[in-house]
Amino acid sequence: RNRDVIGEKAIEKYLHGSRKDFYSPWLLKDMEKAVAILQEKIENRNRIRIIGDYDIDGVMSTYILLESLRGLGCDVDMMIPNRITDGYGINEHLIEQAWQEGRDTIITCDNGIAAVTQIRKAKDLGMTVIVTDHHEVPFEDLEGGRKEILPPADAIVNPKQKACSYPFAGLCGAVVAMKVMEALYEKMAPEVDLVDKMLPFAGIATIGDVMDLQDENRILVREGLKMFTSLKNPGLLALMKATGIAPENVASYQIGVILGPCLNASGRLDTAELALRLLLTENALEAEAIAGQLVSLNDSRKAMTEQGVREAQVLIE
Repeated sequence: RNRDVIGEKAIEKYLHGSRKDFYSPWLLKDMEKAVAILQEKIENRNRIRIIGDYDIDGVMSTYILLESLRGLGCDVDMMIPNRITDGYGINEHLIEQAWQEGRDTIITCDNGIAAVTQIRKAKDLGMTVIVTDHHEVPFEDLEGGRKEILPPADAIVNPKQKACSYPFAGLCGAVVAMKVMEALYEKMAPEVDLVDKMLPFAGIATIGDVMDLQDENRILVREGLKMFTSLKNPGLLALMKATGIAPENVASYQIGVILGPCLNASGRLDTAELALRLLLTENALEAEAIAGQLVSLNDSRKAMTEQGVREAQVLIE
């Protein structure tokens, strides 16, 4: 009750919600458009590029899109911006690069909703752009009220859009990406339970991006954590081993305080593609080596933070 969970139905869902309580991906605005575009691109063998972000949510979003699209035989690759040289999100340089390399379609994940100028550039080049994001929609205040400023993409899937009828707007970028792939698989490969495959990664992103554990997020995380005992991903298993975590002991604390910071550290001190490589590798030895690098990077990050605190204390004193 203290968390504003009121009424028997809401309490039951909060305490005992299960996958049957997940909302349909088709409730998200532009989902029909996004799925139709992707289905056509895959069938026509068009070349697609995913542009993600360098934090844990961006890495998980990119992984979910990449693995899901490859599972449908799609010609797809990805680019995660470099924090220093590229900055946050999609930029004109990345668009130009994708176009020059023959990628006619861009899917953003965990970014793109504010990239009006950049996406206009892509459209001027004749490219197709699908935005999947969860950040706040930019707006301007007019006399008649607030007006959203949306990029000129072919489809925009973001539950924070005013015209979106999705019942819960607090999703992270990885869950938005998973919802798009869930709908695409319903159309193209209904025999595959995509959510079952991607739930642990969506759960990691939800915790790592510090989303409210309410409504659908709470169920996503609970169901995702249950699956760690049967997890097959060599990279995540290697990272758990490197940090001394047993799969049966993984809870939100282990993700938020131990595993998550290791995955985030690569984008802060090196390149986030290192974290993505960990998730994608099928080789146990490579997974072990990358996991060791990520733990080392996170240790460096912690040491730099402590040094920064000491310097700040000296300045204050």
